[in-house]
Amino acid sequence: MPEPDAPGRAILDQIDALPRSTRPILICDIDEVVLHLVRHLRTYLVANDLVLLEDRYRLTNNIARKEDKTLLSPDAVKRLLQEFFDRQSHDQDLVDGAHEALHTLAERRDVIFLTNLPGVHNKPLRERLLASYGFSFPLLVNSGPKGGAVAALSANREGRAVFIDDSPTNHTSVNASLPTAVQVQFIADDTFRANMAQEPHVDLLTGNWSETASFVSELS
Repeated sequence: MPEPDAPGRAILDQIDALPRSTRPILICDIDEVVLHLVRHLRTYLVANDLVLLEDRYRLTNNIARKEDKTLLSPDAVKRLLQEFFDRQSHDQDLVDGAHEALHTLAERRDVIFLTNLPGVHNKPLRERLLASYGFSFPLLVNSGPKGGAVAALSANREGRAVFIDDSPTNHTSVNASLPTAVQVQFIADDTFRANMAQEPHVDLLTGNWSETASFVSELS
């Protein structure tokens, strides 16, 4: 098993600013979970004469020129993603069922949004977008694997933490840092989800918010 990840100072400062609570916690990602990402990324790539070679969780060595399938360099991929989020963070579609499910679950748990959003300057844009969809849960911006942040957020809480995220890297990190967490791997995109094998530490692999709400509600 990988070693636990230590949370960085920036995320710890954000956690320290949250109101104190001992209620059970639900920690939820944004992209491809609450807001669609893959559908917007595909559109952005097409507009720039680019293409994903495989519908999998790998962007480096997976984005290429459409005409000749020449791969973008890692640095070019990084710049592309920064530009994508700079242009798209204010305008992503809501995943069906997310609003109703999360507000229902919030009756029994504190809901915290935890996102790896490229560009901290994009946080206000995303907060305004989430507010326009009826969300007022705290939004924390992390960097890197989320295990350390999830463990810190879950400290001194009642019950088992629930972690909802699409990224296999983040689920592996949470399993190492807080193995007691209930892990829901939520992938809204049907093709990406079909290409994802469920790991033993993932309790539910889904792209359906009604199923997610039922599963979490049945936890003790």
